[in-house]
Amino acid sequence: MSKPTDLVQGTLDLLIMKMLALEPMHGWAVSQRLKQISGDVLQVSDGSLYPALHKLEQEGWIKAEWAPSENNRRAKYYSLTRIGRRELEKETANWSRLSAAITQVVQLEKG
Repeated sequence: MSKPTDLVQGTLDLLIMKMLALEPMHGWAVSQRLKQISGDVLQVSDGSLYPALHKLEQEGWIKAEWAPSENNRRAKYYSLTRIGRRELEKETANWSRLSAAITQVVQLEKG
């Protein structure tokens, strides 16, 4: 059985894009924001986060720029592109449909 912190396959991209739709962030900030908003349920390792960011950048859904971080260190800030916003809308609709269907099945009562 999976642990509660395991993400359903394919949801990490959606979660990252949602965080970046709010504001540009560096990778560590994306990870921390997901953890904070989810009440420590969603914890993304660097080994999952950075390959996902790279893939999203390759797809053209996010872009990256180097800038000083809050503590004056050089960091790569990611932001959603126009194409990424369209993809986020599509993926959000797909997720809503899928999660509603799963909820219906999980909540079935023996009749």
